[in-house]
Amino acid sequence: MYEDKFKQSVQSPGALLPEFQEGDARALVAYLNVLQQVVENGSPIERKNWFPDIEPLFKLLSYENVPPYLKGALRNAIATFVHVSPIMKDTIWRYLEQYDLPVVVGPHAGNTGYAMDTQVYDMRFELNEIEARREKYPSTISFINLLNTLIAEERDASDRGRRFIGIFRFVYDHVFGPFPQRAYADPCEKWQLVVACLKHFQMMLSKYDVGEEDIDAVTDQSQITILGQSSPIHHMQLPVIEVMKDFMSGKTLFRNLMGIILQGVNFLITERTNQIYGQLLESAVLLSLEIIILVMEKDSVVSDFWRPLYQPLDVVLSQDHNQIVVLLEYVRYDFQPQIQLCSVKILSILSSRMVGLSQLLLKSNSAIGLIEDYAACLELRSEECQIIEDSSVDPGVLIMQLLIDNINRPAPNITHLLLKFDVDSPVERTLLQPKFHYSCLKVILDILDKLLKPDVNALLHEFGFQLLYELCVDPLTSAPIMDLLSTKKYHFFVKHLNSVGIAPLPKRTCSQALRISSLHQRAWLMKLLAVELHSAEIADPNHREACQNILSELFGQRNTEYGVDHDASFFITQNETGSISKSKVLELLEIIQFESPDITLKCSQFVSNLKYSSMAEDILTSPTTMGKGVYYHSERGDRLIDLVSFRDKLWQKWNLNNSELNSFGSEIELNAIRDAIQQLLRWGWKYNKNLEEQAAQLHMLTSWSQIVEISASQKISSLENRSDILFQLLDASLNFSGSPDCSLRMAQMLTQVGLTCMAKLRDERFALPSDLTSETITCLHIIMTKQLSNGACQSILFKLILAVLRRESSETLRRRQYALLLSYFQYCRHVLDSDVRTTILEFLSVDEQDNGDLDLEKMDKDQAELAHANFTILRKEEQPILNLVIKDATQGSESVKTMSLYVIDALICVDHEKFFLSQLQSRGFLRSCFLNMSNFSYQDGGFSLDSMHRLCTLEAEFSLLLRICHKYGKSGSQILFSMGSLHHIASCKALHLPMKGSFRRHDTRVEKNSADLDKQQMVVAPILRLLFSLTSLVETSELFEVKNKVVREIVEFIKGHQLLFDQVLQEDISDADELTMELVNHVVGILTKVWPYEESDDYGFVQRLFGMMRSLWSRDPDVFTSIGSARSEIQQKADVSISRLCFSLSSYIYFLVTKKSLRLQIFDHASTATQQPTLASLVFFLGSLATVLDRAAEEKYLLLNKIKDINELSRQEVDEIITMYVSHGYASSSENIQKRRYMAMVGMCKIVGHRSRLIMLLLLLAQNLMNIILAHFNDSNSLKALSDAKEELHSLCGRLIPVLERLELVNEDKTGHNLKVFHRLARSLKEMSIQKLAN
Repeated sequence: MYEDKFKQSVQSPGALLPEFQEGDARALVAYLNVLQQVVENGSPIERKNWFPDIEPLFKLLSYENVPPYLKGALRNAIATFVHVSPIMKDTIWRYLEQYDLPVVVGPHAGNTGYAMDTQVYDMRFELNEIEARREKYPSTISFINLLNTLIAEERDASDRGRRFIGIFRFVYDHVFGPFPQRAYADPCEKWQLVVACLKHFQMMLSKYDVGEEDIDAVTDQSQITILGQSSPIHHMQLPVIEVMKDFMSGKTLFRNLMGIILQGVNFLITERTNQIYGQLLESAVLLSLEIIILVMEKDSVVSDFWRPLYQPLDVVLSQDHNQIVVLLEYVRYDFQPQIQLCSVKILSILSSRMVGLSQLLLKSNSAIGLIEDYAACLELRSEECQIIEDSSVDPGVLIMQLLIDNINRPAPNITHLLLKFDVDSPVERTLLQPKFHYSCLKVILDILDKLLKPDVNALLHEFGFQLLYELCVDPLTSAPIMDLLSTKKYHFFVKHLNSVGIAPLPKRTCSQALRISSLHQRAWLMKLLAVELHSAEIADPNHREACQNILSELFGQRNTEYGVDHDASFFITQNETGSISKSKVLELLEIIQFESPDITLKCSQFVSNLKYSSMAEDILTSPTTMGKGVYYHSERGDRLIDLVSFRDKLWQKWNLNNSELNSFGSEIELNAIRDAIQQLLRWGWKYNKNLEEQAAQLHMLTSWSQIVEISASQKISSLENRSDILFQLLDASLNFSGSPDCSLRMAQMLTQVGLTCMAKLRDERFALPSDLTSETITCLHIIMTKQLSNGACQSILFKLILAVLRRESSETLRRRQYALLLSYFQYCRHVLDSDVRTTILEFLSVDEQDNGDLDLEKMDKDQAELAHANFTILRKEEQPILNLVIKDATQGSESVKTMSLYVIDALICVDHEKFFLSQLQSRGFLRSCFLNMSNFSYQDGGFSLDSMHRLCTLEAEFSLLLRICHKYGKSGSQILFSMGSLHHIASCKALHLPMKGSFRRHDTRVEKNSADLDKQQMVVAPILRLLFSLTSLVETSELFEVKNKVVREIVEFIKGHQLLFDQVLQEDISDADELTMELVNHVVGILTKVWPYEESDDYGFVQRLFGMMRSLWSRDPDVFTSIGSARSEIQQKADVSISRLCFSLSSYIYFLVTKKSLRLQIFDHASTATQQPTLASLVFFLGSLATVLDRAAEEKYLLLNKIKDINELSRQEVDEIITMYVSHGYASSSENIQKRRYMAMVGMCKIVGHRSRLIMLLLLLAQNLMNIILAHFNDSNSLKALSDAKEELHSLCGRLIPVLERLELVNEDKTGHNLKVFHRLARSLKEMSIQKLAN
């Protein structure tokens, strides 16, 4: 009715608009209020059909004589229809553009924006001329609220708010800008207007991002709009940019907003309690804080490019410190939790940007109040009774995150301040007293002490443990916090093992969130225990007791007042009922032994329509969206799907794909996409939860592995039954890693734990027992007295094989499993300490054998049974295990190839009846190894990483072939030779790698020539070892057989690699290292075995061997560097190498003398220049050997007596022995006398072992030399030649007789060898020499 009247008046020239009756207006307002209630509370489905035509609600909006309060009621009613349906929302936009006042900008706002200045009647006119005079603003308030409602429902953000520029300028310039200067009849309307404006700004910031495209958005000052004036829209910038520029320059919006905030929290509390508009003021403050947060989240993107006109908001705020203080004090406001949240978020952002924030708060005298406010907020949160599902709105979680994030920032930081560390002095010297100072630390400790409401406070408990862990590992806070937690007041480290650690895990079906948090709580708790065990100062009694208690709780021991109760069971404990229960460390592992939730579930399994599921997959996997909003990182660091962003992008993609449809198309299409999106969101939620639970399970296992590895490697020596403990840990780890519930990453960690336990088991075999009550040391202590039973070893191998053959595997996992398998075989291989020779043990163990304490035969029998049992287990699983290992060795990466070859090497070691060898042959594996050698290639001169990996594989292949030779003897060598091994080795290109200089190892402490070193260690040495092993096929019966194929091929190999052999023979052995000496020994050994077949010496090898003999045999006894002095173990080994080299050379001469009729001259003559050694040089060297032999035997005898009397030596004598014979890295002056006696005994046993080998070689060498001289004396032709040089012969015999007399005096007791044959040979040669001298 009124609309028709108004139309007629407008169409009549000069007619005035009729007055709108007050009664009609009030009645219409009442109707509109009822309509609004009906629509708001109606059924979402049914109300779509209630009011198909809402156009009449718009027709009165453009008339000036309609009362503003009626327009307000109309717009409020219209706003309720926005949520009815997207179609209705678009209809409302269309009607607003058609009927409402011209400030509203639709899709073509840019075309109408400049015309706004010429409008006679628009929103600005109504605001400034009509409502301002009445001091009431219902129309403007409703207008902005309606637009806010419409903008909030917009899903298309592609234009970044460009179509709302006109609306924004109206709100910014005409509503919010001058709002403090306006008069208001009703204070409520003032704050309604402010809230509407702030909501508009907040939406502009939250809906639209600032990106790299906005870097150049700063315009010249001449183009900036002057406040109060209007500019053409094409000169305006995006609303989000305008808001950012305003705040970053401290302009109108910033000043008005801060004017609201700076009234302070106390003013807000008073107004909220006493005034009607208090809630509106509260909303205005909340929106203001949210806007500040949004600006600070975005300003870092452009601040560096907009300087100096625009500064980051924290810089603007810091110009007045009061602004920062007031913002942070809103954490005290507890009427509205959202305001507290905003204040905490602001502190979090400011603390990350402002280095001196804590000093600022201290100077402003607000620090104490802020500390107490945060503590009160945290305490109040812990007393809540309702679960907060969204952690981002949980004030307790935000405070915890704030404290955690600031720990590593420069001191003193906000964490130090809020936890009441001493920020006026060095933080690390703080003495924490939370019981006397109310702070977040006191509240957190109380929360963790009581652990109340675990379902409600799960995250508080979790982040509380995490915070304490982060404090314990921080260099500044570590000492104060660990000292606090280790005190008897808290007993923190152990207390929660029962309350948290081994408590039942919540069911996934009941509360998955609580289950996830519970797993993380246990993980952080175990990390705390690991830190205490690893880093605690044991000298401190509190820490020492804490570590003892932790170990006791974990491994089932009870503590007495002064230590550990040794009568307690260590790993399997008895509970009060008498039944057997597992230790806590195993119970903790059992907690995570459940099947990981499935995160591979595809969204197509939730949505039947393939079109919708593929759309979701495109969004989640598209490179353009992977890191931009679809995913986010949770407070725990998990990469989850942002369900809100996911939903918005699904709608956007749907709109884009269906842009040709009218709006959203038909109602059926709309319902279908809605249902699909709901299903996809359910899938996303389930995916997130499953991913979080899987990460929590992995986190707890990681922490469990850390505490186990630290305990096993560092602290287990303080426990009894260590081998049993390590076995149980190893057994449990293998059990779980082989189960189908164990994921791949978990299996990798469990295998690493197994490696640590296996290594420690190997160490434990020879470690001095810690439970000895006396200081007596016997030979039993160097025997492996803590070997696991054969049954336990078999159990380990069986479960390890099952773990290796698990269904889901990877090369990384198998490398660790192979390493564990190799470690196991090494554990089973030796009963005795590898540094102590069996002959020495037999000499020392006579007393123990007489007393029945030691039965070496039984030990040997047990070892044989274990070896056979290992072989039986492997044979049962030979098909799958060989298939896997051979596949890895032939098709895997270079690193896994290397490990697989060493596993095959280990299988050969335990082989019986050539079972595995025949399997390798039948599968063609050995032939493939030879082909790999022949086809070996390298790039970059062998210096690249890939080439080094291939060299490692090649070295492993050579090691395997050498193992076959050693394991099967001549038959193994014959198999390799028959397969053309020499031909393949000769064609290996690795021998042609570039090499400079000598073979001598370079100093690794400075810089080493890696090519030279790696070639000799990884290629040359293995090839020479293998070649030397093949010389065992050379039979003495075939020495003069021209058709000896083995000799021919080895000789051809030598000729083909003359440069290599020449280079080795040219080495100066006087200062050669161990590897170089090995190479020289192998080369000499090979040549002495096969070169006698070669009639000619065109290659000069014979002369070089002769030259080496002359050089070595003409030296004084000091050629053996360690005799008669305390030298290093390396030099002890060098003596053995030199003696072995001399023995090979003497065997070569003996062979030439006896088989080739070589005859040596007595002395050198100038007329006959030859490299051959002389009989005189042999006699001289024999005299040197007598001296060395006597000294070595005497030293060995003295050491054996010292070993027997080790318990009677004083500490000073023991220290002298350690100084002489034990490496400094293994001996500590702080060890007790018992430990030092043990180290001294082992060190002397090592030296005795080296001396025993040296003595044996010296005896054989001396025997060879005597046989050579004897052969000359016995040969008739040689006798005739010698008789012609009578004087030389007499001189030779005169020198020889004293040497032989000294050799006759060599003592069997001191050498440890039967010398009957040796003495008989010396006497025979002496008698013959006397005869020659007499003639």
